[in-house]
Amino acid sequence: MKKLGMIGGTGPEATVDYYQSIIAKYQEKTEDPESLPEFLIHSINMYKIFELLENNQTEELTDYLAEAVGVLEKGGAEFAVLTANTAHIVFEAVQQRTKIPLISIVEESVQAADDMKLGKVGLLGTKFTMENDFFQQVFNGRQKEIVVPTQQEQEFIHQKIVEELEKGVAKDDTKEAFLKIVSRMVEEDGIEGVILGCTELPMLIKPEDSAIPQLNTTEIHVEAIVAAILEQ
Repeated sequence: MKKLGMIGGTGPEATVDYYQSIIAKYQEKTEDPESLPEFLIHSINMYKIFELLENNQTEELTDYLAEAVGVLEKGGAEFAVLTANTAHIVFEAVQQRTKIPLISIVEESVQAADDMKLGKVGLLGTKFTMENDFFQQVFNGRQKEIVVPTQQEQEFIHQKIVEELEKGVAKDDTKEAFLKIVSRMVEEDGIEGVILGCTELPMLIKPEDSAIPQLNTTEIHVEAIVAAILEQ
């Protein structure tokens, strides 16, 4: 069994979801309800990440995340994960600064899109995730197209993520508004699926809420994490 190191706090609600999902998936895979994986969590400040990105301080963000992974490495972690899509803006730079391997939520998501035979997908997330091209680079490399909402829609989605979802609040009217955006993207942009590219979005949007497939990045990431834990 390999020891996981998890960067949490980005945000807190998603960290709890990761923790519970990893345990549940591990017990499902081992078929042992009394078996628990042993892993490390280093919780950092989500709002510091947002501030650094607002100020285009990607080098400082890389330093912050690499130092956090270093803490996990010193604690005995054999591999690590960043439990937020937004943090993956500097994923490659962080990986270059760390000795232990990281599992990318974006790489795992494009593999899931491949498995689902999706060629054109919408992307919802924080404004940093939607504005930057780290998802596009990976998906375009696999002959897939990423479509993001309009600028006005992006600002609305980001506001609701920060003011509501990151604080554990899931409102019906916010859900309805997000689903209208997805419906518009289906009709106008021809998306075949949608990436829930913020680890808090599954709090709000469920598989039964849309007619098109959803790529739940938390769920996808957790599957890969547990597989790595169980590697001999």
